[in-house]
Amino acid sequence: MRERQVLQRVVALVALVPVVSGLYGVLFGLTGLGSGSLVDVSADSHFRYPSGLHLGIGILFWACVPDIEAKTSLFRFLTLVVALGGLARLLGLSLTGLPSLLMMAALFVELIVTPLLCLWQARIAARADATAVEARGL
Repeated sequence: MRERQVLQRVVALVALVPVVSGLYGVLFGLTGLGSGSLVDVSADSHFRYPSGLHLGIGILFWACVPDIEAKTSLFRFLTLVVALGGLARLLGLSLTGLPSLLMMAALFVELIVTPLLCLWQARIAARADATAVEARGL
């Protein structure tokens, strides 16, 4: 039970990152990155779209927290989405060079932290299933 609570807290904390960054990107667009007032409208629109996706991903991870042991399918789906984004970022890194330290940290979260959290969630879910079977006396 204690490990479940730790996982819930870690997921809630890690999900804060896409919620805050996504909301910031939605509200401030490219100008929020210090791009100045001469921002291409289409590029700004495109930037706000994935910012909204980040916001949604974070909110959905938060939705997994209350019954985290029962949210395996959603957790795996979200992990897949995040990892695909990380792989796209990794491709960009190989094509264009090293991005900022902040983007490298994001890459680490996308390709290392999130899959590890998914494995942890699967472990908690398997334990919960085994406990439920024991409780039924099977």
